[in-house]
Amino acid sequence: MEDVEKFDIDVLGEALYDSPLGLSKRKGDDIFNFVTDKDRVLRYISLNDHNKCVKGEQEPVALEKAGPREKIYFNTKKTKAAIVTCGGLCPGINNVIRSLVMGLHYFYEVKEILGVRYGYEGLIPSYGHGFVDLTPEYVKDIHQFGGTILGSSRGGQDVGEMVDTLYNNGIDMLFAIGGDGTLKGANAIGDEIAKRGLNISVIGIPKTIDNDVSIIDKTFGFETAYHVANPIIRDAHNEATGAYNGIAIVKLMGRDSGFIAASAAISMPVVNFVLVPEMHFELEGENGFLETLKKRLDAKQHAVIVVAEGAGQNLFNKEGKEKVTDASGNVQHDDIGLLLKNEIAEFFKEKDYEVTIKYIDPSYIIRSAPANPGDSVFCSGLAYHALHGAMAGKTKFVVGRVNNQYVYLPISAVTSSRKKINMEGGFWFAALESTGQPFEMR
Repeated sequence: MEDVEKFDIDVLGEALYDSPLGLSKRKGDDIFNFVTDKDRVLRYISLNDHNKCVKGEQEPVALEKAGPREKIYFNTKKTKAAIVTCGGLCPGINNVIRSLVMGLHYFYEVKEILGVRYGYEGLIPSYGHGFVDLTPEYVKDIHQFGGTILGSSRGGQDVGEMVDTLYNNGIDMLFAIGGDGTLKGANAIGDEIAKRGLNISVIGIPKTIDNDVSIIDKTFGFETAYHVANPIIRDAHNEATGAYNGIAIVKLMGRDSGFIAASAAISMPVVNFVLVPEMHFELEGENGFLETLKKRLDAKQHAVIVVAEGAGQNLFNKEGKEKVTDASGNVQHDDIGLLLKNEIAEFFKEKDYEVTIKYIDPSYIIRSAPANPGDSVFCSGLAYHALHGAMAGKTKFVVGRVNNQYVYLPISAVTSSRKKINMEGGFWFAALESTGQPFEMR
């Protein structure tokens, strides 16, 4: 079990102002009203964990419930907010920006909202990116488009200089929309703010298409990702069945976690093999992938393969090679999609076995798509709960859903590890049930 204290949220000070939100103060499970810091959501909800707590064997791990507070820390009419988007693109970023602006303006009467251009670079004056004034009129239609109206970038910037920019521009709260690297950067900014004794709130809104942020149920954009991949896989299946011994390979995003590939395979159950970074497989051997693929073709004369970009890295000869990383420090993987295509072609050529291979890589189309309705709803919820926490003076936290409840979590808690598919869990078993592939291919 985890340490209960690791989930405590930092606050800037005592909240003394009355919230401008006209919510009911009545109590009741069916009434949406103000939340207190004592309202908690259980991290673990199994009966076994509950019984241990009842017996006094352990204290239940509970997370701070997200939502509007009756007393807030900031004088809203004098508050200035800023929003920054960092890292790779992801469906729903513009939805989050729009909801933040609308919520700040209409819920809390905040009139000054700055958009930081091109990620954390926008907080370094020497880049010359400047700010953009975000108003309801400016953002009213942006939810219809993918990408980010603010632009994005990868890579760290000088923390002290970024805090100088926040202070010099009178910014009271910074909303950082991004993945693991962005959130770690936000936490570092929050630490520097605390060191200087400044009253600036730093809020993270987890954004990663790979759904690999620890603890929380899911990140925004993930649902849209496998939703957009769904018809692509359907059409790949049409290509595969359109030729004798047709093979369609679809490469999807998933650097270290295969949630998109596995979810797409389950949602479009024409996939025969799904290969993810969490699994180990070999190409050669009696039970290897290539022989298993041949058995599939012998039986059905077609096959659809979905592979995550980070799968099968053990198949590359990396001896003596230095790791190559991008600006965010992420390891750049070798191209498993092209390797599979070439190895499959060579394998069947040597056997004089006729195959037709179609290789499809829609990665950047998927990540730049607009959010689907489910993600749109989710993005609004994240944004509104994020600004409620910010107004209450909370800092260095992220908002997310745990056990289908919105909660606040310290940034440090969700960036300590990456979420991966449990290869012995029910989700992966569902993927195997859908594809019919063997448990192991070695």
